[in-house]
Amino acid sequence: MEVDSIVSCKLLFGSAVSGESVGILMRSRLQSAARRLGFSDSARDDMALVAAEMISNQIKHAEGKGMLQIWQQPGPALDLVAYDYGPGIANIQAASQDGFSTTKTLGKGLGSIARLSDESAAYSIPRGNPREQKWHGALFWARFYLHAPKPRANGVRARTALFTRALSDDRYNGDRVVLDVDEHQLRWMHFDGLGHGAEAQQVTSHLENLLPQSESPAELFGVLDKRFAATRGAVAILGRIDCATRKGELLGVGDMNAQLVLDDVPQSIHFAPGIVGKEHKTPQLSKFAFSKKATLVTASDGIRRGWHPDHFPGLFNQHPQVIAYVIGNTMGRVSDDQSLCVMQVH
Repeated sequence: MEVDSIVSCKLLFGSAVSGESVGILMRSRLQSAARRLGFSDSARDDMALVAAEMISNQIKHAEGKGMLQIWQQPGPALDLVAYDYGPGIANIQAASQDGFSTTKTLGKGLGSIARLSDESAAYSIPRGNPREQKWHGALFWARFYLHAPKPRANGVRARTALFTRALSDDRYNGDRVVLDVDEHQLRWMHFDGLGHGAEAQQVTSHLENLLPQSESPAELFGVLDKRFAATRGAVAILGRIDCATRKGELLGVGDMNAQLVLDDVPQSIHFAPGIVGKEHKTPQLSKFAFSKKATLVTASDGIRRGWHPDHFPGLFNQHPQVIAYVIGNTMGRVSDDQSLCVMQVH
């Protein structure tokens, strides 16, 4: 499966929750997007019920500091996200079960999100957590697939996730992630074209066919360095994970960074300064191996530095899309294009 974030990852709706009125606009956008992608009437009804529960939950518990989002993701899929800066939930697992309530209601809402959607998850950090806090609040995520994804024949569970937003939600995004995922390995290119707008996006266009043709990140980098020489250039991270051997390689140039958690042990990876296609130091290939599980996050400089997996307790045990939405919404810069790519193999 080949994925281009410019085509497949789009924020279709994002709004602060100020009252029930936001639900009218959200449901309108949701129905329009679902019809365009070809979802059935019953699927659209389920989406509307999930959206209504998320809106109700935000109004009741988020202290007026919540937001709702609709995302289109590869699949194709539609994601509903409720994200807030409220007090958080001490026991998120209990709160997601039927019968749990803090407002003397029947408490069936959060459980219904899981029943009605194809995939869902909830994550929270309560206010006053003793760790250095980057965020406190809660995030609820529900995904609807147009077609159910096929399980991997080799039994390996490999999942990917994207978060990309253009500066001021412009139609053009200088950040781009290209993925090639098959039964045996994950390969990807993560770019940040210099500048913003159409010219920055154009730098990294028409490169999709390079991934299947390149055996390693080092070989791919040499090809890209030549191609970008006639452009304004970009910074980039190139990676590959072999699912069978549980080994990976990572190579990058420029102001981007990566966070890697191997068998629950986190580490940060930094890259050689410079610009691909222009002047740069020789990039050093980082190799890694794991026995049970690897989660890797690559990020452009539109995602603020200074965060670490320990700042988000338990997050790296979540679905990679939850990781992407929490880090992207929490650490994104409003003054730049933003992009995250999350790889998870176990």
